[in-house]
Amino acid sequence: MALNLKTLGTRSISAIVFVVVLVGCLLWNYYSFTIFFLLVAMLGLNEFYKLAANLRFKPFKAIGFISGLLCYLAFTNDFFWLQPVLALLPFLIFTQALFSKEEHPIENALFTMGGIAYAVLPFALLQDLVQFKDDVTGISTFVPEVLLGVILLIWSNDTFAYLGGSLFGKHKMSPRISPGKTWEGTIFGIIMTFGLSFLLKRYFNNDLFNVWLMLGALVPVLATIGDLVESMLKRQADVKDSGNIMPGHGGILDRFDSLIVVSPFVYVLLKLL
Repeated sequence: MALNLKTLGTRSISAIVFVVVLVGCLLWNYYSFTIFFLLVAMLGLNEFYKLAANLRFKPFKAIGFISGLLCYLAFTNDFFWLQPVLALLPFLIFTQALFSKEEHPIENALFTMGGIAYAVLPFALLQDLVQFKDDVTGISTFVPEVLLGVILLIWSNDTFAYLGGSLFGKHKMSPRISPGKTWEGTIFGIIMTFGLSFLLKRYFNNDLFNVWLMLGALVPVLATIGDLVESMLKRQADVKDSGNIMPGHGGILDRFDSLIVVSPFVYVLLKLL
């Protein structure tokens, strides 16, 4: 695959703007972080429902967006008391299916819930990655460095996998799902990202950062899976991009496909440690 300098330039400019906005909101304060990823989650959910429509299904958008909003807010500091309500949402969605006059009401209900699970829950779980509670005082502190480090690992994998595949990629990894992805690019991305984890381990001074080498090995693999899953979804829906919000990168789901899969695994890993 030849390196397309024009495409690389468009992607680079778009990525710079994206990086400035994301990092700025992440590092400014807890509320800028929360609002940014709430917007990402809602835009991502909207893209997912559009993909479902391309598959000739009709998710229940109104209750889907309300449920998605409740799901996200339930993981924030100010609305954690909403978490018990989440147990009721599937039943409410299936209740709407009972009274729906559309074809395939069960499938529509499943796509409604699938959108929340895929496009909202992973971003809601990020709330736990930036909050650290003092065991003595019980006070939570906003510490965004962990999430920033995870995002840097994802970006490293995306960048080096793209460059590696463009420069010397020959063997297709999954031509049916993602024709542009090669084994050479994937392996190059994994190696370079694992190398970056050594720098994160060295320069991020936190008790949790002894897991960076583990994350350096896991994140690029999970990020690749996330990319392939989203590519499979787009191929089934017969679209090139999930949206057009970012020139050269597509939509929200295109840009955050890796984090969508990485987030739950990092959440579980840090909970177990």
